[in-house]
Amino acid sequence: MNTSTRSAGSVHRIVVGVTGGIAAYKTVQLVRLLVKDGHEVHVVPTDDALRFVGAPTWEAISRNPVTTSVHDDVAQVRHVALGQGADLVVIAPATANSIAKMAAGLAGDLLGTTLLATQAPVLIAPAMHTEMWRHPATQANIATLRARGVRLIGPDDGQLTGADSGPGRMSEPEAIHAEVRRLLDSPRPDGDLAGLRVVISAGGTREPIDPVRFIGNRSSGRQGAALALAAADRGAHVTFVAAHVEGGILDTIPDRITVVHAGTAAELGERMTALAADADVLIMSAAVADYRVANVADHKLAKEDGAPVLELVENADILAGLVTGRRAGQTIVGFAAEMPTEAETVIERGIRKRRRKGADLLAVNEVGWESGFERADNTVSVIGPDDTVVATASGTKREVADAVLDAVVGLRA
Repeated sequence: MNTSTRSAGSVHRIVVGVTGGIAAYKTVQLVRLLVKDGHEVHVVPTDDALRFVGAPTWEAISRNPVTTSVHDDVAQVRHVALGQGADLVVIAPATANSIAKMAAGLAGDLLGTTLLATQAPVLIAPAMHTEMWRHPATQANIATLRARGVRLIGPDDGQLTGADSGPGRMSEPEAIHAEVRRLLDSPRPDGDLAGLRVVISAGGTREPIDPVRFIGNRSSGRQGAALALAAADRGAHVTFVAAHVEGGILDTIPDRITVVHAGTAAELGERMTALAADADVLIMSAAVADYRVANVADHKLAKEDGAPVLELVENADILAGLVTGRRAGQTIVGFAAEMPTEAETVIERGIRKRRRKGADLLAVNEVGWESGFERADNTVSVIGPDDTVVATASGTKREVADAVLDAVVGLRA
């Protein structure tokens, strides 16, 4: 990652809030990266945060004084001035307790007053145990913050404190640093999708074999969710058509995004076709089953009945159908998960698929046993109408989402 010092023209004032979680030690590296970029960084820890990393460390790394109290530096009205002067506020780690306080608007310390006083973008990096992250109270607080425009990065799925593992791990400092750069340096204006109606499908369809079993795939729905959130942040009216998505993802979708559910490929096709009538942009990021079982059993198939023989029939091509039925001025984007062969590269396979389906843009990524699905990051190449690669992106799903939407904006312009 490039961490070279920036020119003076791109220096920003960043407030880094640190709350009381063990992941606070990772934030030291984040502050180091931001300072190395040339930014003016002010660390505002809570009292609990100082039990994990002390004030001398924060002052040495940030090169600015550190306090937790609203009663310090009263003459400079520091408890308001920090928020007023910030170009960006980052909370890392953001514990369940701090998220609850943010949602309630509590201002009992310097970090709380700073958050209420700022009009700058706010980015939070949640960190907590899985049960705390999934608790309805936490998810309701997250939805409240998202509705107010607060950005999230993570949490990641991985090793937590002790022997626990699961969703709740704070994103790595390098990933948060990349998201900060994206928020500060993006040339696109906020609202470049303002007023557009965007419909995005996500997750994997499931084709039933019997009342218990199904044919499915490994799609988590994370990329589609990132697209929905990015489009909403850029001013679009978003409808999120969710097939099967990984647990907890729907809880991160704010109320300003309309959620529609679909199970099978046929149901997804029906939902997308109906919504397409009023849509300006259609994005098919869902992983759709190519085949379904011809004769679904009405009872659970028993092992003693012998191994079943499944007759498969091809599902309708939803993306191609949307292209065929498109209305004037509509932009249609497809996603393709491909594996290279001896005869074709991933890009060549993507070009052939874009031509066959007729989409305006096709985002293609390489998949395999260890790549593509069920990952926090993604790598895509976006193929345009003239079969050239118009955009590439590698990083967080949000970074990929914005790269795809940049391509959409560029094409529509």
